[in-house]
Amino acid sequence: MPYLYQDSKARPAAHPGAARATHSSGKGYEQLKRECLTRGVLFEDSDFPACNSSLFFSENPPIPFVWKRPGDIVKDPKFILGGATRTDICQGELGDCWLLAAIASLTLNEKTLARVVPLDQNFGPDYAGIFHFQFWQHNEWLDVVIDDQLPTFKGRLVFLHSAELNEFWSALLEKAYAKLNGSYESLKGGSTIEAMEDFTGGIGELYDVKAAPDNFYEILEKALERCSMVGCSIDTSSAAESEARTPFGLVKGHAYSVTGIEEVSYRGRQVRLIRIRNPWGQVEWNGPWSDNSAEWRSVSPAEQRRLSQAARDDGEFWMKFEDFKVHFDKVEICNLTPDALGDSTAHKWEVTIHQGSWVRGSTAGGCRNFLETFWTNPQIKLHLTEKDDGQDECTFIAALMQKDRRKLKKLGAEMLTIGYSIYESPGRDGHLGKDFFRYHPSKARSKTYINLREVSHRFKLPPGDYILIPTTFEPHQEADFCLRIFSEKKAITEDLDENVAIDLPEPLHPTPGPEETEEEKQFRALFEQISGKDMEISAEELEYVLNAVLKKTKNIKFKNLSLISCRNIISLMDTSGNGKLEFSEFKVFWEKMKKWISIFLQFDFDKSGSMSSYELRGALKAAGYQLNNYLLQLIVLRYSDEQFQIEFDDFLNCLIRLENASRVFQALSAKNKEFINLNIGELPQHPKMLGSAPRHGTFLSLKEQHQLKA
Repeated sequence: MPYLYQDSKARPAAHPGAARATHSSGKGYEQLKRECLTRGVLFEDSDFPACNSSLFFSENPPIPFVWKRPGDIVKDPKFILGGATRTDICQGELGDCWLLAAIASLTLNEKTLARVVPLDQNFGPDYAGIFHFQFWQHNEWLDVVIDDQLPTFKGRLVFLHSAELNEFWSALLEKAYAKLNGSYESLKGGSTIEAMEDFTGGIGELYDVKAAPDNFYEILEKALERCSMVGCSIDTSSAAESEARTPFGLVKGHAYSVTGIEEVSYRGRQVRLIRIRNPWGQVEWNGPWSDNSAEWRSVSPAEQRRLSQAARDDGEFWMKFEDFKVHFDKVEICNLTPDALGDSTAHKWEVTIHQGSWVRGSTAGGCRNFLETFWTNPQIKLHLTEKDDGQDECTFIAALMQKDRRKLKKLGAEMLTIGYSIYESPGRDGHLGKDFFRYHPSKARSKTYINLREVSHRFKLPPGDYILIPTTFEPHQEADFCLRIFSEKKAITEDLDENVAIDLPEPLHPTPGPEETEEEKQFRALFEQISGKDMEISAEELEYVLNAVLKKTKNIKFKNLSLISCRNIISLMDTSGNGKLEFSEFKVFWEKMKKWISIFLQFDFDKSGSMSSYELRGALKAAGYQLNNYLLQLIVLRYSDEQFQIEFDDFLNCLIRLENASRVFQALSAKNKEFINLNIGELPQHPKMLGSAPRHGTFLSLKEQHQLKA
């Protein structure tokens, strides 16, 4: 599948207020709804029709589903009944419990819920059979519209439904999320963090409590200060243990929320506590520091009020942090982006985002195990300048996400195994080459390479410059990716592959005839033999001689140089404008070609006669061209074969076209500079001409302006 490079420049986090309409008509929710009301019809979503293709892509429905609107299922349908709560989320016949757990967490945060589920929707007088929901996708908020036809069997909803039979917000939310990902079947299997991120635009971290870092308490404390969503759970060893209760009143295999973390003064010393909430609204911890435990009697009433401590069977309880680490196994943190926080929130993450692609043959280099291609992966420079408050290091989270893999399931795509490495910058700009990675170890890396949608990890590094390399595990694997950096203090990032530069040697000036060397005399004789009496070589004659010479050249693979290529060569070298090459012009080109052959052989590392497309970046740089990833990927797609090999005729064609393009660009730049000098440098000396064009000024044509912009 074709993956083209996406501009990887750092971007700020997207703001949900600017959610983009996604309907194929280009119309937003309000306009679509207004049109339906005007026409007196109920909305039918042609983008996600009520048919089997919206349900499954790999199988037929196991039962005959019937699509029905809520009004055809119950007499008095409601969007939300008595507030959106955990009891509104009951799993149906789809293996998407990961999504349901995230929706349950969503109900605990009213502001976040109201953004994902706009609350001004209903089945009242302005009902038009259309609803909308907002989701975050790769630094963009999307507004997803759906019709309200839902799959049923024997008059009951088949998938997600509410305990209240006439409440439909959760079923419609699931449908919108299924549409976002291509089908209901695409929602089978996943992690809660994935959906949490899509509901918040946040960044997920997963911790094994038993192997958590020494500063785990501080990590949780800062997460809650930033209004991050934090969940925890106890592992099960078998399906039979699911929702089994421990002697301490905790439930295995159940998703809890972490709602607070504090230190309390207890008998002259400070004790670290953590507050947990069971979304059931009941069934609580009964150990030390539980609601009615003796420990609270030694805590002052003022401290209890500060901690909002009350002995209520409401599902929320405190426990000692050390006990928490003993009894719980997993903690998931979804760190919210600054836009997800209220203006009154004191602590916010700084966020930068890069979009990019791994493309076979140019930027899909694989992990460090594959040194020959690893260096060709995209490279992001990270500047850490500000230390954490009271610390000597800088904290940041790096999260690498592969894009749209769930949506591409129907095309056979699976989650790729991804990860990243971080290196200390050598202090020079530009894409780092193979030798750097051969001799320098990484400073940090993702905990593992794994086939999840996102791989993230928290790091503490000294201030300085670092290079982050996002990769797939295997080379030649294609995908789009999104790299996000969350930092406690402002961190500056830049793409090392964005610069385009041309550094060509000065054109050779042929030696005058009387001073010719013996070698030059032989070269002139060869030219005279080819050109004939007119002492000029046409494109046809150039085609003949180049093909004859290059096919006899040792150590290079060569197919054929076309007549069009030879015309391009003449266009490049012809200074007289007669469409042919004179001796001096042919001589300059011949020297160029000898240099290009030398570069080609230099980068043919396996001496196969062809060059790996992954080496093209280095070869072009040796020839004077520094290209960004986008241009490099286009060139590789044009000139490499299916085995990512480039033969010399393709390399030659590439260089000829690049040099022709660079000359046009330089000419346009010079012309533009002349225009600027004339209009800026000269006009102040002629006050009467201000506001009008100079009589003898040089202007760019519309075509030239377009070329310059391109």
